[in-house]
Amino acid sequence: MAHPQPGRGASVTPLTAHVCATCGAHYPGDVPPPATCRICADERQYVPADGQRWLSLSSLARDHANRIEEVEPDLYGVGVEPQVAIGQRALLVRTPEGNVLWDCVPVLTEAGRARLEELSGVAAIAVSHPHFYTGIALFAELLDAQVYLHAADREHVTHPSPRIRFWEGERLELLGGVTLVRAGGHFAGGTVLHWPAGAGGGGALLTSDIIRVIPDRRHVAFLYSYPNQIPLPVREVERVGAAVEPFAFTRIHGGWWGNAIESGAKEAVRRSVERYRRAIAGRLDGAELPWPT
Repeated sequence: MAHPQPGRGASVTPLTAHVCATCGAHYPGDVPPPATCRICADERQYVPADGQRWLSLSSLARDHANRIEEVEPDLYGVGVEPQVAIGQRALLVRTPEGNVLWDCVPVLTEAGRARLEELSGVAAIAVSHPHFYTGIALFAELLDAQVYLHAADREHVTHPSPRIRFWEGERLELLGGVTLVRAGGHFAGGTVLHWPAGAGGGGALLTSDIIRVIPDRRHVAFLYSYPNQIPLPVREVERVGAAVEPFAFTRIHGGWWGNAIESGAKEAVRRSVERYRRAIAGRLDGAELPWPT
């Protein structure tokens, strides 16, 4: 089991940062920002047609608020309003051994920090993939927390911090039975979180868009790039399915408000892996698709 190691304390001066307007990635504010955000320059994201734009973290903190509200017992959403960048929300998992913040958002206000402290604070921060790294250095410093990122995605960190621990392998147990699972797919180190106490004890999977909840709620999606619509090889989708198969879960919480499969989630993942396999092979519903010749 990993035991978070607090650092210098949470009463330090808040960090400054340059924030990418498109993806929310933080870059150190004591030096000029790069010409282009390297998260957006990757083929999984994009630099807008009108070019790179940077936001000031201090301005964002003045003009925005953290939305923190209960999603289910012992699970709280943590978002930013008005929306910044891709608009994701994080999730605070409360356990008797300490709280885990799953994923991150670009802004933490003083009021947001105070509310998280009221909920017993944050001992550990774990993030699914680089598109959601955003404000990890800021959150870790202000909340006196340890950050856990998969080592396979080390190169994508844009705001280094001594509080970041890069873990290796396929699983890492954190606090209160919470387990990080390397699923791959969208990123080499793509991670999901298994929370056995979630869904009333049926188990919940927190997936961001490593396993993406889609509108029909009976299936999930797997892509290398969502905005650029680049598919994954079948072997990678099968890897994602195999990674979560050993775990009990009836619910999936995705990366945005209201983005959940409330029941039957494990079956939805199984169906979706099989459907992806058939679609790539040119067959759906048992019939060959009429591809042009």
